[in-house]
Amino acid sequence: MATVASYGIRTTVPTSYEETIPRVIAALKEGGFGVLTEIDVAATLKEKINADFPKYVILGACNPKLAHATLQEEIEIGLLLPCNVVVYVNPDSGETVVSAVDPERMLSIVDNPALATRAGEVKAMLQKVIDALADG
Repeated sequence: MATVASYGIRTTVPTSYEETIPRVIAALKEGGFGVLTEIDVAATLKEKINADFPKYVILGACNPKLAHATLQEEIEIGLLLPCNVVVYVNPDSGETVVSAVDPERMLSIVDNPALATRAGEVKAMLQKVIDALADG
């Protein structure tokens, strides 16, 4: 069952971290998103500052049509794009977690009411992706 944090939509999945990443990418694609970026946070921290960190990846998800429309409405919105989705191993429980940003919360800082409807649409799309992953 997916839960909503104050700024994200989160679920745990019964698969390993390594199995989950391609599942998330496939679910995002099925949900209308492409993955523009994939940042392996643990590997980056190890390489840059020799710090150990649990398995953690940030996927930058984007729906091109909605991103285009949003950028036409508010050119500086690129500062808040793409929609980040993270996959990580919970250090306390060992469970694999998938969490997506809540676009409504993120875009609430933008003083442009026209974006509220679009943010709601993107949130519903991300919620479906997270729910599909939660349901297996």
